[in-house]
Amino acid sequence: MRDRLVQLVCVLVAAGALLGGGALLPRLLRISDAQGMRFTDVSVEGAPPIVALGQAIGALRGIIVDYLWIKASQQKQEGLFYEAMSDAALITKLQPRFGEVWGFHGHNMAYNISVLTNTPEERWEWVKGGLDLVRNEGLRYNPNDLWLHKELAFWFSHKVDGVADDAHFHYKRELAREWHFLLGEPPVGHGERIAWIDSIATAPDTIEQCDATVPGTSGVLEEIRKAVSGFDSTFTVKPDAHLLMAYGQWEAVHTSPTARMMGLDEAFKANDPVYRTFDGIFGDPARHDQVTLFIRWLRKKVLRDEYNMEPALMAQYTKEFGPFDWRHPQSHAFYWARKGATQATRRFEDVDDIYKVLNNDRINIQAMQALERSGLMRFDPFSNDNPTRLTDPRWIKVIDHYFEVLYQKHYGTRGAGGDSFVDFYENFMAFAVRQLYRAGDTEGAQQILDKLDRLFGRGGMIPNNKYEAPLDVFVRNITYGEYEYQPEAARSDVYNALIRGFREGLLLNRPQVLESAIQFAAELTEYFQGTRYTNFVNKFGERRMADLVSGLRTSIDTVLLQVLLDRAQPLIDRLTIYNRADEKYRRAVYDGAKAELEREYAQGILARNLPFERAFPEPPGMDGYRAMKAAEAARSAGPPEGTDSQSERK
Repeated sequence: MRDRLVQLVCVLVAAGALLGGGALLPRLLRISDAQGMRFTDVSVEGAPPIVALGQAIGALRGIIVDYLWIKASQQKQEGLFYEAMSDAALITKLQPRFGEVWGFHGHNMAYNISVLTNTPEERWEWVKGGLDLVRNEGLRYNPNDLWLHKELAFWFSHKVDGVADDAHFHYKRELAREWHFLLGEPPVGHGERIAWIDSIATAPDTIEQCDATVPGTSGVLEEIRKAVSGFDSTFTVKPDAHLLMAYGQWEAVHTSPTARMMGLDEAFKANDPVYRTFDGIFGDPARHDQVTLFIRWLRKKVLRDEYNMEPALMAQYTKEFGPFDWRHPQSHAFYWARKGATQATRRFEDVDDIYKVLNNDRINIQAMQALERSGLMRFDPFSNDNPTRLTDPRWIKVIDHYFEVLYQKHYGTRGAGGDSFVDFYENFMAFAVRQLYRAGDTEGAQQILDKLDRLFGRGGMIPNNKYEAPLDVFVRNITYGEYEYQPEAARSDVYNALIRGFREGLLLNRPQVLESAIQFAAELTEYFQGTRYTNFVNKFGERRMADLVSGLRTSIDTVLLQVLLDRAQPLIDRLTIYNRADEKYRRAVYDGAKAELEREYAQGILARNLPFERAFPEPPGMDGYRAMKAAEAARSAGPPEGTDSQSERK
């Protein structure tokens, strides 16, 4: 009888514990979700069916995942990358909130498997696959995983923007082409760029809201569907990335100098019914407001649904930090590192994991440094040329401020965390001195040199004479030795010297300044491309380092175009520079600058008294120059993959 009583009490206690635990479970789950405490034991809505099977297995699922994880790690060590990828994929389905396996899987694709392929195109497919996997899937399931944010940011920074991979030029071209078609070419000015990205972030969330704002907007999509179904019943038009990329190609055809010289508009109209449909709808002036809103809504939708990126954050970062160009890998590196720093740091702020926050913040400021050195981009998606990447001094003040933020944030971090940013800051600001000096801003360069002297020179903890030299001597002393380790510095010096040459030499009518700048650029180009550290050719036929600095003629043409389109300089000054430039230089930039300058000119008072054709005359010999460029384009390897709008079809 006593045993029965004990058993009954145990049963009642167990039942009470189960009921109590069940009652507390919803609250515990809410708290764990709010605090970001759940990693691996909960799947998410919309996960694959195998995840439900994994949940049904219960506790055994952990054993299975452990076995697969050990097996995948061993396979990776043995070089069995494809086999490891298969097991890693299974783990992500069984435990989608296991952030480490998403990183393992993505790194395996982007780094290990990609280098086993034979062509740059194949490599890019694997690199892009790894990026897409973590960005579009892994971070949807693990939005609070700081380490996964940091890994994705690092891949954009190191794999795509770095120079270690023989195919890195191809990666840069393909990423620039993809985002050029997705978002179009951003305006040059920071204020204009803020308004541009904000127009996407503030677009309506639904097509119905678009109709309420601009009646008939949804008719744009329906008209495309109706037109396309008439000649291709297998092509389903959806508001997705395929449609947006096809629109982006159509838009780029009308702005690309290469497309214009190759006659692509006429060729597509003659051979591609989808392109003709787009031309009739998107090019209809009566539909301008509807098309504009439709594309903004579509871009917002695609960024959210297919790229797991939030346009509101993109706009916020552009306002708070600087003029991001989303065709540049470092803009994406910054986005994911910053997003991780602001939204995914709660579980990593204890003393044992704080180094993860520190490493993520380092990627953040290093991305800003890279954007300062190469973030001002020009890119023609129909050319096989590498993207033009110019130095962007607008980032110098931003980094100057952000260094202080990070220094204060990590001042007490173990391992002298705050001091780890000091070396970065000193090296970067010394580089900025040289850059501003080459660009002709001697006053700004001297101000930074004086600040370095106060902080790290004669005013430092251990006084020294490192920064007391005259400005020109300091610049000369630090220049050539860096090129082996900082190849971007050579390009920066070439471009900034030429910028100064055009601005001072032509605007102030000092031809010797331009001649000196061209001579310096020629000598530096020859030195850099010929040095034993940079002159080797990789297996894809590109000089992996030397090609970072273009040939002299290309550099001159690129810089002059950038000077003419820089709205920070008064328009009358830019027109003066153009008209004083040599005919051969004017021919090279005329087609690329005309449309944008003409739009700007029409908004000013100069247009009231002087026709644009007189202010910006076409240089003699343009017909022959265009024919020569068209012939060069025809002799190239042909249009890059994806330039046929029909290739965007599903």
